Amino acid sequence: MIKHPLIFTDLDGTLLDHYSYSFEAAKTTLAYCSEQRIPVIANTSKTCAELIHIRKEINNSCPFIVENGAAIYLPKKLFPTAPEGCIDDGALWQFSFSKNRQHWVDLLHHLKPRFQSLYTSFSNISIEDISQLTGLNLKQAERASQRQFGEPVLWHGNREDKALFVEAIEQLGGHVLQGGRFLHVGGSANKGTAMQWLKNIYTQQSPEIAFETIALGDSDNDIDMLESADHAVVIASPIHDPLALKRTKNTIFTQSFGPIGWAESLSELLNIPEQSLLEKEK
Repeated sequence: MIKHPLIFTDLDGTLLDHYSYSFEAAKTTLAYCSEQRIPVIANTSKTCAELIHIRKEINNSCPFIVENGAAIYLPKKLFPTAPEGCIDDGALWQFSFSKNRQHWVDLLHHLKPRFQSLYTSFSNISIEDISQLTGLNLKQAERASQRQFGEPVLWHGNREDKALFVEAIEQLGGHVLQGGRFLHVGGSANKGTAMQWLKNIYTQQSPEIAFETIALGDSDNDIDMLESADHAVVIASPIHDPLALKRTKNTIFTQSFGPIGWAESLSELLNIPEQSLLEKEK
């Protein structure tokens, strides 16, 4: 049994349904975790603006990680003293692993002559088009556009051209992660690095507790997090094959998609009494 879990979860396609963005199937499990004071930490490609809104929807007040590990936000109510390297961001402390968005926009501009017709930068896509591409409503799309640490691109080329594009980005000091819908251009930080940093912060705050990390994800940009967690849950996807991981120990591959698989796997890992979940459905 996992006595002191820290749950790190991807959102789109994992806690949120890939098509509808609903978390309905995970509501009772989220309520159980909240009641038991088990941190559920979003570790996502989404922006800070999106997370502030989503956390209200799912009644979550935990720290969160944005833009594929580029930055971590800690609520001051939970962490009254700023960890080393953090800056003040209102009600939150912010720790960043990445250069700002403009750096990556400029880098992409440098490559534009070479890959002119093969991609479209997020900053050149209208809010209406972001909405159409993602299925988000206009308000959600506007929050998604507020990138701070990286630049997503919509890829139009073939696999061979994409490999050349990734190589060119890396030669200029950047890194590319494949998300569910976009390529994410940014620094070398990833969800796994951010997860370990935040686990260390929890350990520094409570050194008497042996925390264990549970990571849940469904896309390529979740692999670093899944490989480095104490327990990994690969969520089945309706749009691609299950992720291939190097690890074999403490690894679950769900049969159910999205939030259904999310809830089923955590019920198993946390040994949640069925009666507890049934009571929360009432």
